[in-house]
Amino acid sequence: MLRNTTSSYGWIAILIHWLSAFAVIGLFALGYWMLTLTYYDPWYRLGPWWHKSIGMLLLSLTLARLVWRFVQPRPQLSGRAIERFAAHAGHTLLYILLLVTLISGYLISTAEGRGIAVFDWFEVPAFITSIPQQADVAGAIHWYAALSLVLLATGHALAALWHHFARKHNTLKRMLAPQENTSLGDKR
Repeated sequence: MLRNTTSSYGWIAILIHWLSAFAVIGLFALGYWMLTLTYYDPWYRLGPWWHKSIGMLLLSLTLARLVWRFVQPRPQLSGRAIERFAAHAGHTLLYILLLVTLISGYLISTAEGRGIAVFDWFEVPAFITSIPQQADVAGAIHWYAALSLVLLATGHALAALWHHFARKHNTLKRMLAPQENTSLGDKR
């Protein structure tokens, strides 16, 4: 089952979800580690090359994910009304923080008018270079948005585990593999 249904995510949504999750965790860890590198460290230039390349691929994947989200049915959320509201708000905020983090990273990297070489396969051109103190402003936004994204993603993961173990909902199972004829569990 590649496509979503009203009761289950399909393989495409599941794959995009987990690729995004691992990329966010990896990019945050790499970015944080890059702050400790000295000029003479061999990773001083290689780390940012990986960070920017993966970041641009994640931006493309995120845009594709948003398109997929709007053209596919969304599985119904489990739980009480307040839980469903919190899940919807949390997902929306995750998308916003993801886009803010990725776009601000792009603005840091292109502030001096140079494009971003993505694994030397292609170059993403510098479209915006005229914002005053672009690299500094985008850098601050990038750091706080990335930190907020990782914290919210941690809460997202904990909520999925809580739904799975405490509430006995199929929330986590739906994101691991497509489910046939799944019930939503208790809506109380």
